[in-house]
Amino acid sequence: MRALLDAYRADARLHAFLAAWSTTPAGSPVGLSGVRGSLKSVLAALAWEALQRPLVVVRSDKEDAAYFLNDLEKLLGPGKAFFFPDSYRKPYAERDQVDNANIGLRAEALERLQRDQCIVVTYPEALAEKVVTRKTFGSKSLRIARGDKLDLEFFNESLFDMRFERVDFVEKPGQFAVRGGIVDVYSFAHAHPHRIEFFGNEIDDIRPFEVDSQLSEGHVSAMTLVPNVEDKRRTEQRESLLEYAGPESLLWIEDADFLVDKLNQGYDLAEAAYVAFDGGVRPMEPNALYASGAHIRHLLLGRTYVTEASTDKVIAWQSLPQPAFGKNFTLLLEHLSAQHKAGRELWIMCSLPPQQKRLASILQDLQPDETMEIHWLDSALHHGWEDPSGPRVVYSDHEIFERYQRFRLRDGLDKAQAITLKELNSLQVGDFVTHIDHGIGKFGGLQKIDVQGKMQEAIKLVYKDSDILYVSIHSLHKIAKFNGKEGSTPVLHKLGSPAWQSLKKKTKTRVKQLAYDLIQLYAKRKEAQGFGFSPDSYLQHELEASFQYEDTPDQEKATADIKADMESPIAMDRLICGDVGFGKTELAVRAAFKAVADSKQVAVLVPTTILAFQHFQTFKKRLEGFPARVEYINRSRSAKEVRAIAEDLEKGQIDVLIGTHKLVSKELTFKDLGLLIIDEEQKFGVNVKDKLKTLKVNVDTLTLTATPIPRTLQFSLMAARDLSVMTTPPPNRQPIETHIMGFNEAGIRDALSYEISRGGQAFFIHNRVENISEVAGMLQRLLPDARIAIGHGQMKGHDLEKILLDFMAGDFDILVSTTIVESGLDVPNANTMIIHQAHMFGLSDLHQMRGRVGRSNRKAFCYLIAPPLAGLPEESRKRLQALEQFSDLGSGFKIALRDLEIRGAGDLLGAEQSGFINDLGFDTYQKLLGEAVDELKKNEFKDLYADQRGGWDPKERECQLDTDLELLLPDQYINFVEERLRIYRELNDLKEEAQLQTYVAGLVDRFGALPPQAERLMTSLRLRWLGQSLGFDKMVLKAGKLLCYFPEEAHEAPPQEVLMNFLAKIQAFPQRYRMKQKGPRISLVVDHIPTVQDAFVTLTELSSAPKIAP
Repeated sequence: MRALLDAYRADARLHAFLAAWSTTPAGSPVGLSGVRGSLKSVLAALAWEALQRPLVVVRSDKEDAAYFLNDLEKLLGPGKAFFFPDSYRKPYAERDQVDNANIGLRAEALERLQRDQCIVVTYPEALAEKVVTRKTFGSKSLRIARGDKLDLEFFNESLFDMRFERVDFVEKPGQFAVRGGIVDVYSFAHAHPHRIEFFGNEIDDIRPFEVDSQLSEGHVSAMTLVPNVEDKRRTEQRESLLEYAGPESLLWIEDADFLVDKLNQGYDLAEAAYVAFDGGVRPMEPNALYASGAHIRHLLLGRTYVTEASTDKVIAWQSLPQPAFGKNFTLLLEHLSAQHKAGRELWIMCSLPPQQKRLASILQDLQPDETMEIHWLDSALHHGWEDPSGPRVVYSDHEIFERYQRFRLRDGLDKAQAITLKELNSLQVGDFVTHIDHGIGKFGGLQKIDVQGKMQEAIKLVYKDSDILYVSIHSLHKIAKFNGKEGSTPVLHKLGSPAWQSLKKKTKTRVKQLAYDLIQLYAKRKEAQGFGFSPDSYLQHELEASFQYEDTPDQEKATADIKADMESPIAMDRLICGDVGFGKTELAVRAAFKAVADSKQVAVLVPTTILAFQHFQTFKKRLEGFPARVEYINRSRSAKEVRAIAEDLEKGQIDVLIGTHKLVSKELTFKDLGLLIIDEEQKFGVNVKDKLKTLKVNVDTLTLTATPIPRTLQFSLMAARDLSVMTTPPPNRQPIETHIMGFNEAGIRDALSYEISRGGQAFFIHNRVENISEVAGMLQRLLPDARIAIGHGQMKGHDLEKILLDFMAGDFDILVSTTIVESGLDVPNANTMIIHQAHMFGLSDLHQMRGRVGRSNRKAFCYLIAPPLAGLPEESRKRLQALEQFSDLGSGFKIALRDLEIRGAGDLLGAEQSGFINDLGFDTYQKLLGEAVDELKKNEFKDLYADQRGGWDPKERECQLDTDLELLLPDQYINFVEERLRIYRELNDLKEEAQLQTYVAGLVDRFGALPPQAERLMTSLRLRWLGQSLGFDKMVLKAGKLLCYFPEEAHEAPPQEVLMNFLAKIQAFPQRYRMKQKGPRISLVVDHIPTVQDAFVTLTELSSAPKIAP
């Protein structure tokens, strides 16, 4: 991007502009006219570099400001431009309306203005809020650096004085934690918290760290600790941002009249809210907290500023916006050639290297003039422009491809308010857990127990009739938190009762049968001959390049997998899993076109009439201008239309036919079917599935499902299906702005009327059929001119279908419906959703319903109507807040995914297996399924998986350690029970030395050097892995003696040759080792082993002993 700045640096128009800005007297604006696209950001960056003074840019709204900021970041690099947003949603709103991320961004901008000549980008609503004065800010913040002498106690007191809150673990701005000589603190002016390590009374190190992992990332030499200077309850004097920036700062105001009007509107609202305020302690008056339009107008009289509105003194540029090419690459090339002939430089900005490659390849295929040189830029500003006087044109790739480019702001969500995945997986006292050997009990906490005079920590489990079981921390791998379907409660087992073992046995048998059937199908298909499709044509490249969004890595991989399958002579049978809106349909379009390019026909089978029509529209739009005829068939088409389609299909005149179960009826005959695409296969009945089996034998098949499949289950299923999983949401998709609100007619009316006024449509979700008409009546009363329709699952299929199709066609403004919209309905024009009684829904349902809006490049809104949060159960409250604070990959998404995975596993494997998942808990079920698949791969299907067999693998078995030594994390080292338990569980999940080294480094980073007991705990892990590698399933280290046991079960024991080799090694050290056998169980006994380190050394010696030649 520096090349672009350099290209404009010598421009005479720039110098005239800078001279005017520097010499125009105060109170007179300098006008800029004819500056189009992101050329504005280029000029702002160059002016700032040339004039070397702080610059405040005021855009007309938040979105424009965010794009302007992103442009400056790309042009100047990080740490030069900062965003200044508004901190409250409403004036004088209750405290939970504060947005910590925005307060952090405001504090960061103020802190940088305090010490740097930076650029601050803002908008009217943010400028309306006054800030503490420059002097107050300096006195309230604390700058610290490595090497500073600072008393730890004094530092603690200072943090309390700055109103920081002391907590166990820092999660949000305004918190600090102290552990020995380590202080974690989260300043409001930084994106991340910092870890400050003391050596005596000197700051030894300052490291930023991640909230989620609590691990450091890099080092900094200094930082400023800034408290919440936005707290409106503070009584310090305040001033506007323009005053804070100082009289020497530069101002760029898009439109001063618009700004003043906007500020006056905001000030009037603040005054009205102040008069109506009844929340206890009276806050400061509006003129102390908010800047009025008159105040800013008066300030501007004393300043010179740049404006884009018409004014007396104007610097004219005469640039033009980037033309719309409508994804027509021939037109683009003609246009570039004409500009080249006119002597203009050609610049194209591409957001990602693959995009540049694709665009260059398309232009190359169209054989351009060889003298035409294009300057490629590896980043893209928000808008391109044409500057004939430049002389140059600068185009952006996303505008050429008609893609939406999303702005990016720092996402510092208030993580403590939303439930996280870590919290969900962490164990709270009273949670249900499954012990693989004893069944379902309740977690009773972490307890210290005395084992022969040595203290140990153990997990307390409570079973039926209050039976207690203590489980060693070395056996944590046998315990899993019970995960069943959302809302289901399991039954506690009785310790020692055979019920659990028989349930496990029954499940294992049925699971094995299921796995057997799946693998057998897979084996048959691997033998079936299909059609080997040709490699991609240039039309295929053009189709893929015209996709509206940038491909995610998952999409790229899935596309490559599908093509490899199609080009192979073996018939494809691939399952694509991906969440709502992750681009599965696009993969289907690409696969379909690849088949059509080889003169094959494509059948797309969908479960509902609505989906058939929707896919028809999608395929038709995507394949417009390509040689492919798309048709659809469903019950809304007349008999005459169906007959005509059947005739054309048989003649081979239809390339892609989309339809419901009618597609597999006898009336339809394909001339040459090459690809079958099935959407949501689990939603079809048995009859359709049976017909599909016969159709699928030699035809390439692609199945799509929106219900995600959990990772562990994927591995088991990999043995039986080719699987592509899409877990990354598309970039540049606008996040859905989500708000929790009480039931409020004015708020509902405002949200819906705003959507209708911008030409959009809205969903109102009400999940009770008995009074849905009353709700629709209320909406009609609030919005007399709105066209409102009602849709619910108890209506006749045909009537419901008509209403949904009419809504999709834009004949209604608002659809009042039950959760039938949860899956499949795609109305890009509907971008507002109101969910009534949102607290009654599960997170996954809310997530899937909300996925119905925000499917275009328009800003989407979702309002969750719920009672006051304070009165809701904690689980409901946290669920709603997780959704409200959703980032695309935020905690809410991951939780929704977890609930969906459990549902997805049930859908995929059938009702019976779904029952087992609920009885056993998901983790235990997955373990059994994995074992069943492994056994089948080794026995019944060993020939099919011959290439995957690596002989006996001891790592597949767990090894348990039982000891009377003190192996634990002492209270003095980690004083928080929940954290100790979490660390024990995470240590249990580690599998190898490299992982352990990384984990220990993390502990040292967070808590300081390991004490001896913790060192021994780490050695015990190494000992377990070593025992596992030697084939043991249990080791006992007690009273100075080590006993190592081989498994009892014949199928789990090492093969004969491994045992013989082991015996030979032992015979090399007869004085040290003894072998014993009791029944089928063989064990090794080693005397004089007082410590875990001795045990480790002894077994290392044994494992490295030379093998005896046969």
